[in-house]
Amino acid sequence: MANHTENRLRRDIGSFGAAFLVLNGLIGAGIFALPGKVAVNAGLLSPWLFLIVGALFLSVVLVFAELASYYDETGGPVLYATDAFGPLAGFGTGWLLFLSRTTAFAANATVMASYLGSLFEVLAGDVPRMLIITTVILGLTWANILGVRDGVRAMGVFTFLKAAPLLVLVLLGFQYVSGSTLLPSAALLVDDLGSTTLLMIYAFVGFETVGVTAGETTHPRRTLPRVLVATVTTIGVLYFLIVLVFVSVIDQGDYANATLVDVGRALAGTAGAFAITLAAVFSIGGNLAGSMLAAPRLVFSLAENRQLPRWFAHVHPRYATPDRCIVVMGALALGLALTGSFVKLAVASSVARLLSYIICIASLPAIRRHASVAVRQDAYRLKGGYLIPGMGLAICLWLLMQSKVESWIAVGVLLLAGFLFYAFEKRVGLGEKL
Repeated sequence: MANHTENRLRRDIGSFGAAFLVLNGLIGAGIFALPGKVAVNAGLLSPWLFLIVGALFLSVVLVFAELASYYDETGGPVLYATDAFGPLAGFGTGWLLFLSRTTAFAANATVMASYLGSLFEVLAGDVPRMLIITTVILGLTWANILGVRDGVRAMGVFTFLKAAPLLVLVLLGFQYVSGSTLLPSAALLVDDLGSTTLLMIYAFVGFETVGVTAGETTHPRRTLPRVLVATVTTIGVLYFLIVLVFVSVIDQGDYANATLVDVGRALAGTAGAFAITLAAVFSIGGNLAGSMLAAPRLVFSLAENRQLPRWFAHVHPRYATPDRCIVVMGALALGLALTGSFVKLAVASSVARLLSYIICIASLPAIRRHASVAVRQDAYRLKGGYLIPGMGLAICLWLLMQSKVESWIAVGVLLLAGFLFYAFEKRVGLGEKL
């Protein structure tokens, strides 16, 4: 493996903080709207389809668990691709993930403003919307500059506030679950399986966030693999239970327009609907907190490895955080969220993320081969040779085949812009001048 720069960030993220990162990376706005959209095509099979897709996608997560066990530096996928295929591949992977996370951050900030507007009439309208977006983004930016511990604390609060109502919803909804909904006798047929599965994958991506912050995690080679597998598995089971309650409570004819808010209303009236709406707000808030913690570290890692100007590699002298990267991330997300110009980028973000997954999976053989004997002995080594990585690669490729041409064009334009920036930096030596 290549020699990377010495870590200059504090290792203030423990096992719980890493778990919060994974959980908030996965549970965002999606699960509050997806059950109905999936149930339209899969009906009573929806809970099992969530479980099957989650189990299959776990093959991708397991590959990332092994990859994480070879590294204790900030960067995650950037480092994997760089060590296996060189700096150009590393830059491309980091660039794709950064854009994907930034546009998703901007999109979720606007969704949070919409939810708050639906809760309180005084918060509805364009001016309150802009104030909410600005306050949320600036607040998270400042919290992460102050230190990674504050960022983790923010995620911890959001995690509790969004998980508690979901768990209560599951417990209250169990009374509606019958044998026919748990084990339906319907034929194993799903309308438009490709697009339905691609839609469901949105509920399972985002786990790669935790590898990006390895440089600020205590004992990352041991902590990250364990947390990745345990948290993603737990979330997969939670999704199964949530969707099972959804199809048990909501009438089949109402699937298309129903959300978990409707389930909360059916279970506990107005109070239930209010609680689930608040859970959605906090869920999005936790997702935003996780993105603000991880995405700037991608840019920091690129700058540390001389793939972006060294100006971005600045670490705050007091708080030991990548302050300039955090400010850039906050400013870009704020601009996108307020102008709405991020929409086309958000549509392409899933394709960008799957492409980065493919690059990382393909990097595993080289990383295994180049690791030192000591690192290799302590690594989270997958059983079965390359069977599990092969499954993960096949799943990602199949999902990419379900994507639309417009998404590919958008990703191509973004990649071209990034590579032009990279080439300019290498040729002019801007990093040295700054």
